[in-house]
Amino acid sequence: MAKKLMVWAMCALALLSLNACKKQQKLVQNKQVQETVSEVEHVTISLGFSTNAEDPRGLASKLFKEEVEQNSNGRITISIHPNGELGSDAELIEGVINDKVDMTVSSAGNFAVYATKLGISAMPFLFSDFDSAWKFMDSDLIKEVNKTLEPFNIVVLSHYDNGFRCVTTTNKPVNKVADMKGLNIRTPPNQIVMETMSTLGANPKPYAFNELKAALRDGLFDSQENPIPIIYNSKLYEEQKYLSVTNHSYDAMPLVIRKSLWDALGEGDRQILLNAAIKAQDLDRQLVKKQTESFVARLHNAGMTITNPNLKEFANATAGVMDTFATVYGEDLIAKMKAATN
Repeated sequence: MAKKLMVWAMCALALLSLNACKKQQKLVQNKQVQETVSEVEHVTISLGFSTNAEDPRGLASKLFKEEVEQNSNGRITISIHPNGELGSDAELIEGVINDKVDMTVSSAGNFAVYATKLGISAMPFLFSDFDSAWKFMDSDLIKEVNKTLEPFNIVVLSHYDNGFRCVTTTNKPVNKVADMKGLNIRTPPNQIVMETMSTLGANPKPYAFNELKAALRDGLFDSQENPIPIIYNSKLYEEQKYLSVTNHSYDAMPLVIRKSLWDALGEGDRQILLNAAIKAQDLDRQLVKKQTESFVARLHNAGMTITNPNLKEFANATAGVMDTFATVYGEDLIAKMKAATN
């Protein structure tokens, strides 16, 4: 009898163990099903910018779209809106902050309206070539600076490149600093660029880029400053006669996503976006560098008169701009920036 009871107990224990295993297996299967369902959920992400689709940032954003959609198996769709379809640079950034736009790419100085330190890379004559600028933008210092945008619902994924900013004019060439005096010049809402222009004697005023060409045509401005690829791709040469290759400010462009969306994504999807952002960044940088080197000739052929002023004179004239912003950025950040760029 005892043996029978022992056998029955062992059978009951085995049955309980089998049921437990089945329940555990079912739980694992249910978890896998839930994870699979999570992975196939579809999300459409809007990406807006102010320039046209053939501009380097447009072509890079197209690559970003292709990479994300391919590597997510179509679960994540990137909806691209060029030419200011979703608003000006300022409106796009405000849209990201207020959860109305998912992503944008714009000059670092435009973000500095909210997080002041983002404008640091625009200091006049900080870099002499693209390689040194890219090294700085990929540094740990800039990663720390980027974090100052997060309280404004913005996460930086990578850094596109807009090139080195140059001056164009309607009525007179710029060959020396004295030629800048009194120019009514359009700038982005970038305090460093505006201070640089003021220091050179011009009268800067921010104005939406997607409305700039019409403003130049209507005579609201007799000058503007932008990188060479922008000047050519946006056909600003149709409204401006002279190009002065001043290279007065390097224009980095953060590719950003709203933090509320970023936080809602799974780790795998975040990595897909990050990987695509780096690939897009690398394409954009190479396009900008190539176009900067080759488009001066195209602008000449389009009818512009090209001048190459003595940049040392311009650099000397604007040397005090960094000191002006030392109180804004703090002596510690300025010291780190100098160390990183020397």
